[in-house]
Amino acid sequence: MKPKEIQDLLDFIAKSGLAEVSIETEQCKIAVKRDSTQGQAFPQVHMTHQVQNSATAHTHSLPVHLPTNVKEDEAVSVSSESSYLTIKSPMIGTFYRSSSPDSDNFANIGDTISKGQTVCIIEAMKLFNEIETEITGRIVKILVENATPVEYDQPLFLVDPS
Repeated sequence: MKPKEIQDLLDFIAKSGLAEVSIETEQCKIAVKRDSTQGQAFPQVHMTHQVQNSATAHTHSLPVHLPTNVKEDEAVSVSSESSYLTIKSPMIGTFYRSSSPDSDNFANIGDTISKGQTVCIIEAMKLFNEIETEITGRIVKILVENATPVEYDQPLFLVDPS
């Protein structure tokens, strides 16, 4: 599976509220299980894939943030979410909300942003890339936790353009 397909699958599972999912294809086997003892779950995703011309399988465990509960004040309804614009990651890397741990965040919920403004940094191969928005509006939701890995085209922020 491609990283984008896996991320879409994980997003679907997070929204569905399922406690455990297992999917198996010819190329890989994916099992996602939530830890129901915590308010926020950091389930383990076990991916097994066959190496071509080899009978050995390799298993990778990746921590993935899937919320088990959503607070009402953080919830964005599906109908209103469609009216928001999304700032997406232009690359694979690590997402940072500020330039250093003791600096202010580039953008927070409720902030008004304008085209060309830096909203985050994505570190890729020891290079820190400032991500500038092409959107003008107000940030209504930050979809990624600070210092977590992001994929290409992964949604980072929801912006109300009005």
